[in-house]
Amino acid sequence: MPDYAVARTNMVKSQIRPNKVTDPLIIEAMGDIPRERFVPESHLGVAYVDEDIAIARGRYLMEPMVLARLLQAAAIKETDVVLDIGCATGYSAALIARLANTVVALESDPDLAATAQRLLSELDVDNAVVIEADLRQGYAEQAPYDVILFDGALAHIPDDICAQLAEGGRLVAVVKNGTGMGRAILVGRREGVLSRRVLFDAATPLLPGFAAEAGFVF
Repeated sequence: MPDYAVARTNMVKSQIRPNKVTDPLIIEAMGDIPRERFVPESHLGVAYVDEDIAIARGRYLMEPMVLARLLQAAAIKETDVVLDIGCATGYSAALIARLANTVVALESDPDLAATAQRLLSELDVDNAVVIEADLRQGYAEQAPYDVILFDGALAHIPDDICAQLAEGGRLVAVVKNGTGMGRAILVGRREGVLSRRVLFDAATPLLPGFAAEAGFVF
């Protein structure tokens, strides 16, 4: 039987620390939380590889390094309320729950949402709730959020979701307009004005429903 504790340690040593992730809370969380629990049984052998892992049709568990760098850029505080859009089986929500006060984990796929809720309960994560809803709308009922994370790439960040960001809030996402590499983006709100900064390149797969709309062809 694989030693997943060793695999987690190796992931942190070879993927997380060498890629500019220095936040001790993120490093500790990624070293503790059993990533293998969040992948299908058929993918247990690749649970800790440095790439996105397919977990359902069109859905992926984000590459550990990319997720860690997005979390670090978001600068999550222990008082923050965080919206995790596209939480899938809940791995990102479990990590965020170690950093934040409250996590609203949004998932549109009923099976993934049920799995996420079960796994978070089994791991005694009591400050995260899984909401089954359309990812493209965000979750205005609990807005505003101190941090919003997209757990997958998107062609552009919807204005309706930006509107759910609190004053002083941070939004992190991988924006991918074409077939090549995407760019990790940090969006901040200061005095009602949104600003954005490019962080790094990432090949994160698109979240369903967030691809670029096809233009009209004559």
